[in-house]
Amino acid sequence: MDGVLIIDKPAGITSHDVVAQVRHILQERRVGHTGTLDPFATGVLAILVGRATRLAQFLSGLEKEYEAVIRLGYATETGDITGKPVRNSAQDAKPGGQPTGAWTREQIEAALANLRGEIEQVPPMYSAKKQGGRKLYELARRGEEVERKAVRVCINKFEPIKLASKATAELVKDNRDGTFDFEVRVECSAGTYIRTLAEDFGKRLGVGAHLAELRRTRVGDFQVQRATTLEQLKVHLAEESLGRILSPPDEALARLPCVDLNGDDVRRVRNGLSVKVSQAVWNDGEQVRMRDEKGNLVAVADFNAAESLLHPRVVIAPENS
Repeated sequence: MDGVLIIDKPAGITSHDVVAQVRHILQERRVGHTGTLDPFATGVLAILVGRATRLAQFLSGLEKEYEAVIRLGYATETGDITGKPVRNSAQDAKPGGQPTGAWTREQIEAALANLRGEIEQVPPMYSAKKQGGRKLYELARRGEEVERKAVRVCINKFEPIKLASKATAELVKDNRDGTFDFEVRVECSAGTYIRTLAEDFGKRLGVGAHLAELRRTRVGDFQVQRATTLEQLKVHLAEESLGRILSPPDEALARLPCVDLNGDDVRRVRNGLSVKVSQAVWNDGEQVRMRDEKGNLVAVADFNAAESLLHPRVVIAPENS
C-alpha cells in the first residue's frame, strides 16, 4: 500500500487529524502529508502512504491553487474568520470620505495587480512558523508579538472568480452588515499565506479584511476533482478498490524527468549504489526518477554531470523486491 491519496479535507479538523484518521482507516502506520491546511479550510490534502512517505521532500514545494472569500469590513486577530475582530468597518473606512463598499472596478483591479508576481509577506503571528524554537501561534496565544522577517513568495494568479461580472455590485457582495465578500482565485508558490494576502488586499482598499472561506483546489497536478472524502475512503477499503484512488509513487513525481533501468541497475539502486548513464540530457544536480522495466518507481536520484552518474537520493523499492 504505497502511494498518494488526495483527500478532500473537511472543515473543523486539522491536517494532523486527517493523517490520524487515514492511519486508523487503512491500519497503516506510515502516513504523512505534504502541506497543512488550517482547520477552517477545506480541499486538497495530499496524503502519502507507505514507502511513498519518503517522497515528502519532493512534493512539499509544489505550487498551490485556492478559491477564497475575502471579507472586507474588519480585520481579525488571526487573519481569518476564527479570530476576534480587532476593528469595525467604521474605524477601517478609507480616509477621504469614501464609504466602505464604494470601490470601483479600477480600484479593485489595482489592489489585485499590486499583489501579483513576486512579493514579500510577513508571516502572521497565528501561524505554525517557528521563531526562536517556538511556534508563532504559541507566542500569539500568550499575548506576545515578535518581529518577523518578510518571506518572498510568488503569486501567479490573484483574480476575482466572477470574471464575467461587469458591475462592481456583482463583484463584491454586500452582506448588509457593514461587511462585503469578495470571491477570488489564487495560484501561488508554496509557503504563501492566503490570510496575509487577504489582509494586504484590504489595506490597499483602505479597509480591514480577513479570510472568511478557503478551499484548496490544487496541489501541483493533484486536482480537487480527484479528491476523496474520508467516508469514501472507508467505502473503497471495504470494497477493496483502493487502487482506484491511490496514485502510484511514480505518478506523484510525474514532473521529474525519468530513466528506465535494466534489471542489473535496479538491483544496484536498491542497494543505494550509483548508476552510470550515457547520453544524459539533464542538468548537473537535477533530480531524476529511476524506474524498473515495469514502470514502477525505484528511486529518485541526483545527476552528477561530471561523472555521468545518477546517485540515489531516496530509494522507494525495498532491497528484496
